[in-house]
Amino acid sequence: MCYRHPDRPTALSCTRCGRPACPECLRPAAVGAHCVDCLRTEGSHQQVRTPHFSDQGVRPVVGAPLTVRRPIATYSLIGINVAVFLWTVIAAGSFDVQISTPILYGEIVRGNVVLGEYYRLFTAGFLHYSVLHLAVNMISLYILGRDLEVALGIGRYLMVYVISLFGGSAAVMLAQANEGRSAGASGAIFGLMGAMLIVVLRLRVSPAPVITIIVINLVMSFTISGISLPAHVGGLLFGAAATAAVIYGPRLLPAAQRTQRNANIVGWSGLGVLLLVAIAISVLVAVTYTGQILVYVR
Repeated sequence: MCYRHPDRPTALSCTRCGRPACPECLRPAAVGAHCVDCLRTEGSHQQVRTPHFSDQGVRPVVGAPLTVRRPIATYSLIGINVAVFLWTVIAAGSFDVQISTPILYGEIVRGNVVLGEYYRLFTAGFLHYSVLHLAVNMISLYILGRDLEVALGIGRYLMVYVISLFGGSAAVMLAQANEGRSAGASGAIFGLMGAMLIVVLRLRVSPAPVITIIVINLVMSFTISGISLPAHVGGLLFGAAATAAVIYGPRLLPAAQRTQRNANIVGWSGLGVLLLVAIAISVLVAVTYTGQILVYVR
């Protein structure tokens, strides 16, 4: 938990005093990141501001730091997922939602996508098969999203989430069995884990805690039946790549051209390309598929 905000879980810490701190309380330093109290003792406390959707640049990761009183996007995503689950419960008439109408029409089944139901690549990311399935994903989203929304800004954070979702769907189309059914926000959640890894590397903070969490979750994906490993791996890779495009992409520019405007163009262009790649993989698999087509009867 952040030492200044006890209600905020965080995997980051000050490299000077070692206290755990959220991105709002950290400032990039020559080595790692220092908390605001350590900076205050040096008389170098930096001005902060409130972000908005069109934030310019990656703020406290690159550029001036900012404060977020409430992680609006994270809370909104949680609210949408919970609302959709309640819809599936109402449609099923019970908490046994696996054969409810929203699930059957929205989950990823390769055969249905091959037949042209591409919307499933997106809708599957907001459907869950049980209360436990929903709870695990939403708790993870709450823990990861609060920090990342501050680090990336609302707009970029939402793009990373969506790209991770489509990346997980692409991996499902590539690797999941024909009879497999896939739904849940876990692909996007793993994308946020990949994003957090890139952020801590940029802040020069030890990545060991984040890597440990990723490894544990991947091992669980391998060993526990009923979990979509392709969705997790695909989301992880695309989430990390999207965040790297935003944070490190502008560094590819010549020094004389590293203006804020050019950095924005490069970052958003990278996000756009990755989104198109993730969708294109799924579509390519669907249009070139020649095997047996299995669909679930509704």
